[in-house]
Amino acid sequence: MTDYEDATSFLGEWGRFQQQIFFLVCLTTVHNGLAALSVVFLADTPLHRCAIPAHLNLSAAWANSSAPLEALGDALVPSRCSRYRLRDVLEFSERGLLPGVDVNLSVVPTEGCLDGWEYDRSSYISTIVTEWDLVCDDSWKTPLTSSLYFSGVLTGSFLSGQLSDRYGRKIVLFVFMGVQTVFTLIQVFSPSWTVFCALYFIVGMGQVSNYVAAFVLGAEILSPRVRTVFSTSGVCMFFGLGYMLLPLAAYFVRDWRMLLLCLALPGFLYIPFWWFIPESPRWLLSQGRLDEAVAIVRAAAKMNKTEPPAVIFSPLLKELQTQKKKAHNICDLLRSWNIRWVSVTLWLVWNTVAIAYFGLSLNTANLHGNKYFNCFLSALVEMPAYFLSWVLFRWWSRRLSLCSTFLLGGSLLLLIQLLPADLVSLPIALEMTGKFAVTTAYAIVYAYSAELYPTVLRNTAVGACSMAARIGSIIAPFFIYLRSYSVSLPYILMGSLTVGSGLLSLLLPESFGMPLPDTISHMQRFPGCCQKTEGTEENEDSVEKRDLVLKRHS
Repeated sequence: MTDYEDATSFLGEWGRFQQQIFFLVCLTTVHNGLAALSVVFLADTPLHRCAIPAHLNLSAAWANSSAPLEALGDALVPSRCSRYRLRDVLEFSERGLLPGVDVNLSVVPTEGCLDGWEYDRSSYISTIVTEWDLVCDDSWKTPLTSSLYFSGVLTGSFLSGQLSDRYGRKIVLFVFMGVQTVFTLIQVFSPSWTVFCALYFIVGMGQVSNYVAAFVLGAEILSPRVRTVFSTSGVCMFFGLGYMLLPLAAYFVRDWRMLLLCLALPGFLYIPFWWFIPESPRWLLSQGRLDEAVAIVRAAAKMNKTEPPAVIFSPLLKELQTQKKKAHNICDLLRSWNIRWVSVTLWLVWNTVAIAYFGLSLNTANLHGNKYFNCFLSALVEMPAYFLSWVLFRWWSRRLSLCSTFLLGGSLLLLIQLLPADLVSLPIALEMTGKFAVTTAYAIVYAYSAELYPTVLRNTAVGACSMAARIGSIIAPFFIYLRSYSVSLPYILMGSLTVGSGLLSLLLPESFGMPLPDTISHMQRFPGCCQKTEGTEENEDSVEKRDLVLKRHS
């Protein structure tokens, strides 16, 4: 919004007002980073085997050999889902026969885990898997748990944009932050897996809604130069800080219910923020609430110790409030050829980057070595990624930045399958470098999307893009589940999709150095597809202005 930037330029770039907005809005995302990938520890599956009833007096030899051996990677371990038929094992034990010496184990009949499972407690006191035995025939419930959470995130992405463009960025930010906190607390007392998942769905909905609202709120209030830092590095780094705190919390709190409690309580620290974070003046202007927008800008001028002009906004900008007379909704993202091509392309890009990002994040528990350290390392590589995204966003083309990081991440993931199996550290290094590149792309596409869409649709559009990403995040757990068929398969699929999306991103309009658009007709043109519709859109804009003039004089 060029007129808005000019009208508020007297506030300066980095006064006390901008600093307060920057840090307070960024701080709201720490809670999201802490909770977003908590399922890595809440729903991890420890090593397990069929339980043997304690009252049976089995010899030590038969207690250790009660299950057939099966391959787990390069090692042979007791089967996790079957055991030798218990009555035969008990008979062999009572007769003093030794397994593998007196008894050929290959001919002993097997049965399922009729008495439940024994779990390795070296890493966890409990997870939802050990609580409700989500293993063997019920192992499909583990990736479904993550998918249901991301389904809630999908729903929140759809609702948050609509609600935020209608009722305001601030109220959506704080209402859904409360939803996330309260329902996480209720989740601590879940009596069953079904109830846990239902609550997890609502938590995911609340989490993404407040994150998207915070992102758009900060992007609309801050000046162009600070906005770049906020969008690409600031909000993302604070999210990454929360993500880094997650393995630390999980390391010291090994019970899933207590861990959830620790993740929920920090949400109450944000209540005082309500009195320090204002509504977006841009949004207020788009809704025709000029007096409220002026009051916020004057308060900002007082905080920055600058003198505002007598009339802050020009008559042209005042006319922008008439946009409220034409209600916008998610259907407008497909109404004209230009915005339709931009939207569809961005949805595909967001979907892929979410598959790669969440797939690699959820896979940390499967990597060789300490799962807490691997998760911390996965979070740590995001910090330089966010810094790089700011550097690229500040000085380089948006399209080339997005394409290059996609191609780098996808190529590294495809290389992993070519490494020898006996190399342990190198695949982890490649995966973390791939995560670095994908995270950079994720930070860029968030800020890039906000630049492409107009003020009247920005939160709805970013919410719709986030909704497309959540379809990817819903699928991502099942990509990791494919490891049970082939360890390389998830990397092949994620790498191929990431490379393809990198090439697709070259079709998007360039927004580097361009002002934020106010209306749909101000958007950048989709290259090669929309020249025909330019005149039509301009005519539609002229008709709206003509109708406005006629209404004023009637």
